[in-house]
Amino acid sequence: MDYNERYMSWVNDDYFDLETRGELEAIKGNEKEIEDRFFMDLDFGTAGLRGVIGAGTNRMNIYTVRKATQGLANYILKQGPEGKSKGVCIAYDSRHFSKEFAEVAALVLNGNGIKTYIFDSLRPTPELSFAVRHQGAIAGIVVTASHNPPEYNGYKVYWSDGAQVPYPRDGEIIAEVNNVTDFKSIKFLDKGESVAKGLFNVMGEEVDKLFISNVKAQTVNLSLIDEVKDDLIVVYTPLHGTGNIPVRRTLKELGYKNVYVVGAQELPDPDFSTVGYPNPEDPKAFKLAIELAKEKGADIVFATDPDCDRVGCAVKDKTGEYKLLSGNMTGILITNYILSEKQKNGVLPENGTIISTIVSSDMTKAIAKAYNVGYIDVLTGFKYIGEKIKEFEESGSNTYLFGFEESYGCLAGTYARDKDAVVASMLLCELAAYYKKRGMNLYDGMIELYEKYGYYVDQIQSVALKGIEGLSNIKKIMAGLRANQPKTINGIDIAEVRDYGKSEAYNLATGLTEKLDMPVSNVLYYVLADESWFCIRPSGTEPKIKIYYGVKGKDMAQAEEKAKQLKEGCMALVDSYLS
Repeated sequence: MDYNERYMSWVNDDYFDLETRGELEAIKGNEKEIEDRFFMDLDFGTAGLRGVIGAGTNRMNIYTVRKATQGLANYILKQGPEGKSKGVCIAYDSRHFSKEFAEVAALVLNGNGIKTYIFDSLRPTPELSFAVRHQGAIAGIVVTASHNPPEYNGYKVYWSDGAQVPYPRDGEIIAEVNNVTDFKSIKFLDKGESVAKGLFNVMGEEVDKLFISNVKAQTVNLSLIDEVKDDLIVVYTPLHGTGNIPVRRTLKELGYKNVYVVGAQELPDPDFSTVGYPNPEDPKAFKLAIELAKEKGADIVFATDPDCDRVGCAVKDKTGEYKLLSGNMTGILITNYILSEKQKNGVLPENGTIISTIVSSDMTKAIAKAYNVGYIDVLTGFKYIGEKIKEFEESGSNTYLFGFEESYGCLAGTYARDKDAVVASMLLCELAAYYKKRGMNLYDGMIELYEKYGYYVDQIQSVALKGIEGLSNIKKIMAGLRANQPKTINGIDIAEVRDYGKSEAYNLATGLTEKLDMPVSNVLYYVLADESWFCIRPSGTEPKIKIYYGVKGKDMAQAEEKAKQLKEGCMALVDSYLS
């Protein structure tokens, strides 16, 4: 069927509720809107679903959630009969329809005879990861669109190890979802019947208590916290999301006395009306928090995103203004702190390992080398870090110390298998205490590390490419780069190209090709002759293409100039395929 036929089938079929059909009737004659809603099924990718809320096959609604869940149910049932009794844990955030989508997912699973354990109210994504393992569930679902604008929602799938489903299991689940072509074939139970059959179960305080206990166990130096907890001034904003209760509870139980929460952003608000775009990577998200920080004289300001798996942080720079630290900076600071404290206390394991991603800062490698611990690169997506944690535990080959992504997500400890802004917030407060005791703050600490390891500048540029044309342009950019291999950027030779889509690395000087030992992914990574690098990949969650780049300089001025030149060269390269 073409998009118009799909549209008419939804309008005329009484399987779809009156509200849905009424929403679609209202766009009759709007060809562009109809096309955008029905030209494809909302893609169930390796991270699950994410899209604009609304009626249509290319939208987040109860029907696309039912379809995705029936595919997941079919996959679980193929794994053997124990999947039914092990069940699926489900969490949701503060977005529009999150609770409704979570319940719909539960009732489809129940319709297939699969037990579910759903939280009694909104919870952070990392707690879902923890709950899957605590409950011994076969899988987990989080209904969230993370830090996307308020018109979005999403649906992420986890497996029994508590991590998002890895390759090749992700592809197998995607195939099952794509095989569900008839909405009327989806099994669904009434909630009352599900409860009566013991299939629909609720989780709450018991899991919360255990989760927070595991988070607090990741403190590095409790005596340091005891020394500074009365004096440290902290400002926090949950940006209307799930972090409010667990973050504050953790800090309170550790004894921090001066934690101030941005009142206007404390409670859940699906419209994120005080911020619009609830992304802790965006300086605009910190406006109210920094106003409060100036009033209170805060040592540290931080914000968690709606599902509380990412945290952004701001501290005063040398001018006295609050400066937002990047995800690389906070990851580097926590890495160095964990390694230095463990080394000082004689508890740094010989097989200790730091994990980060191919698009994160090279500075982490230098720090790991200085402490004589292992370092492993993985693809973008925290599930790959979770996969390594599982591998370490099963083989005993390495001890996981810390893992982070440049996109403001990290994890200390192995109680969860996804990034956790609750533990990150706790560690940032401990870092602030550590530097305060030394008469410094986190910005001073970052400068100290630059002076020791070199001035690294790592940045990202996103190009939004929406709709059918955008999808086509993303494919054109990636295909064009593969067909017409660039040899230089701004006069600097490209030394090596890593094509993760082909699992091959090409040395342009020698002409030699090596195999890459990583899952297949549509990513191109370029290493320059001066050891700078850039990477181009389509976003897995948004209609964007992302360009990452990193440089190192002898001082900040040189590094920033190198980064500026590299950014201009990368953007010109991408733009050449869009003109």
